[in-house]
This record gives sequence, C-alpha cells and structure tokens, in this order.
Amino acid sequence: MTSHDVVARVRRWTGVRQVGHAGTLDPLATGLLVLCVGYAVRLSEYLTGKEKAYIGRIKLGERTSTDDAEGELIARRDVQVTQEDLARIAPAFTGEIWQTPPQYSAVQVQGRRAYKLARRGEHVDLAPRRVVIHELTLTPIPHAVDSPFVYEVEMRVTCSAGAYIRALARDIGEALGCGAHLTLLRRTRSGSFTLAEAVTLDQLEQAAHSGTWSTYLLPADRAVEDMPRCDLDNDTARRLQMGRFVPFPSNWVAAAEGGLCRVYDAGGCFVALAVYDAHHALLKPAKVLVQPQLSSPHLSAP
Repeated sequence: MTSHDVVARVRRWTGVRQVGHAGTLDPLATGLLVLCVGYAVRLSEYLTGKEKAYIGRIKLGERTSTDDAEGELIARRDVQVTQEDLARIAPAFTGEIWQTPPQYSAVQVQGRRAYKLARRGEHVDLAPRRVVIHELTLTPIPHAVDSPFVYEVEMRVTCSAGAYIRALARDIGEALGCGAHLTLLRRTRSGSFTLAEAVTLDQLEQAAHSGTWSTYLLPADRAVEDMPRCDLDNDTARRLQMGRFVPFPSNWVAAAEGGLCRVYDAGGCFVALAVYDAHHALLKPAKVLVQPQLSSPHLSAP
C-alpha cells in the first residue's frame, strides 16, 4: 500500500475530498503517516519538512535493485563485520552527509520520476543531496549460528526531511565492504507527532462506518505549534481572513521580521497564518484556514 492509497481510502471512508499526507512512506514501511483533513491540507507544507524518526533492519552482504527487500538481488558478498566495525562506522553517517537517492525513488529527472525510468531498465545519474542524520544507532541482531560476525543490524535513525533510509542502509553496507539492503522500516515520529497518538487504518475504517471518525482528529494548530501565537479581536481577525493587512497588537511579543505566526480570533479559533512586517507594524495574511463564520479545521494522524 502506498501513501496515496491510504489517502484514497480515508477520502472514501470519510466522504471528505480534502485529504493529504505530510510525508511519503515507502510501500515497505509501516508506522506513522500524518494526514491533513479539510482546511488543514493547507498546512501540509509545514509538516513535510519536519524531522523524522525511524527503526529499521539492515541485512548485510546483499545488494538489491531498490536498496530494500522488495527489489531484485543484484550482488552478494561475504560478511566479516564485527560489532566494533558498526561502532566505528556510525559516526561517519551522523551529522550533515551527502546522499544519492535510490534509483527507485520519486525524484524528478527531466520531468519524469526516477522509479519509472528504473522500471524500464534505464539507469539514471541522480545528483547527491545534502541531508542531516541527527542520531544513528546500529545494534547487532543475534544470529542463530555462533559467529563473531554480524549479519543483521537494527538501525535507529532521527533525520531531516528528504533523507532516504534505504540509501542510508545501502551506503552503510558499502562502507562496511559487504553491501546491504533494508529489510524492515517503521516510522515512529514525524515532527511532534508520534505513534503513541496514532490510530490504525482498521480503527479508522470502523470509526468511519459508525460515524465517529472525527473523534480521532487533532487540532490543526498542532501542525505549526512551533510558530508564535497571536490573538486578535474578532473584527481584526475577520479582516485578516478577507485578505487585508492588519495592525498587530501592541502588547504582542512578535515573531522575527518576515516570520510566520499563528492567528486566533477572540474565541480561540485558529483562523490563519500571517507574516509579521515589523517595518510597517502589520500582519499580512499568508494562509487563511477558516473563512469567517466557519469552525476550526483539524488535522488527523492515522
């Protein structure tokens, strides 16, 4: 199942057309997929760039065409990797690194997706991109046969948006001299959203059939909770919602010049994102989420 398949199911179950995800999961992967529902779809761009956390499993000694277990085996090498080798190699993949996306990826190449070209047997030279690996832990998985060497590794990763965990597994294998591919992957966090507050697709489907799916919705402002909050009176909030520039409150501790803030009306309804113009002492509407007289949008993370 792809991330788009999940979105399609949720649209069908809820009857809401405005549904989008905030960061693709590979079909092999499980775990957290944050969905934006209704007006909250307009906030997805602020979620896709958030830090992600994963737990994965790497099999050493085998390379595949897709860098994961769904691809064809393309190379097999002997494994003579020790636990000390893992401890030595981990720091080299921590911090800011350059990473070449997998051949089977959604990267655009002259207007076409790389995976579509790869399926046609075409090799594409994909440019390396800079990503950040904030934390990386490599732990040997005990093997049934008594051996000093490591054949499978549990990997825990916290990384910037845009990092390919499949590519990370591939590159770790190459650095160890034996090749590797990813066999399991589970996303455990996306920004401030975690698996602990998520619901399964089965739970969501059952709730949709019983008409209670909206109880799983989370407030939309969770998506941008790191932005400063600005409370306006109803009249000023309404003018901002209609696209007008409005003065910001004199007692407000403002965001940085040109920075975004969350705007609420007098009733505490999250209505818009606005840009702070310090030079003119104004708030300029950036994203209007709720039209006047409408209720607050929500965000869901099944």
